[in-house]
This record gives sequence, structure tokens and C-alpha cells, in this order.
Amino acid sequence: MSVAEPLSSKASTLRRSQRVCLSVPITVIRHGLGGSVAEEDTRTLIVSAHGALLVLSLTVESGQSVTIKHPKTQEELVCRIVYLGPDQPDKREVGVEFEKAAPRFWGIAFPPDDWSPRSPYAKLPTAQPMVSRPLQKKVTGRGGGR
Repeated sequence: MSVAEPLSSKASTLRRSQRVCLSVPITVIRHGLGGSVAEEDTRTLIVSAHGALLVLSLTVESGQSVTIKHPKTQEELVCRIVYLGPDQPDKREVGVEFEKAAPRFWGIAFPPDDWSPRSPYAKLPTAQPMVSRPLQKKVTGRGGGR
């Protein structure tokens, strides 16, 4: 009898949703003390149904809430800062997590939950499109030559 891997350790290695490298223009809005508001126009590096990785020059702290706005749709979502990359002179990578999953926010279709790049089906060659050839008239001899 084999011992199964504990669910908690297996679940910790799985992501809640697929990540997609996608550059989307967004506006990050930070609400400060005393009603002050700071905004920055930036772009995403990676998106998922649960958040994004972006580059930001605004000063933010882990756990802080910010609002991101999709300028094309004008939709806004409240997010929490969950990752701060290493300090750089003018910007740093910042991971944001939506309060609840919002896969439609980015305007793309994500792979299904059971999709995995390690799946044997992901490694199959793509079917080549059929090339249509013009129809050729069949030439038949009719014995009644001149």
C-alpha cells in the first residue's frame, strides 16, 4: 500500500489560476492618510484571475490596499499588495491580489482549471491546417479527333 502525498503540501504547490504574460495599461490609485490620493499609470507584466504583477514607482507596503483601474473599460477593483520585489532606483515589481477572483477584468480567456503545461496533451504538435488545392478538370479522351 502506498502512502499518498498529504493534500496540504500538494495544494501549496498548485496555483489558484494560470498566469499569463500580458502587458495591460492600468492606473494604480493609492489612498493615503488624511484623504490624500496618489495615482500612477503603469502596465502589468503578468496577469491571472486573482491579480497581477506590475511595475510601480509609488511607495506601497505589503498588505496595503490599492485600487487598480482598467482605462479601457473604466472598471476598478480593490487589491491588496502581496509581493514587493527588490528595491530599484526608480521602480519595483509589485504583486497585487484581487479581493475576489475577477478573470474577466483583463479581457482575456484563461486556460481551464485543469490545464497544465506538464500535461501530455500540451506537448502534442499542433495540427497543420489543410491546404486547399484548386480543383482540376478531369481530361478524358473522346476518340472523335479531327
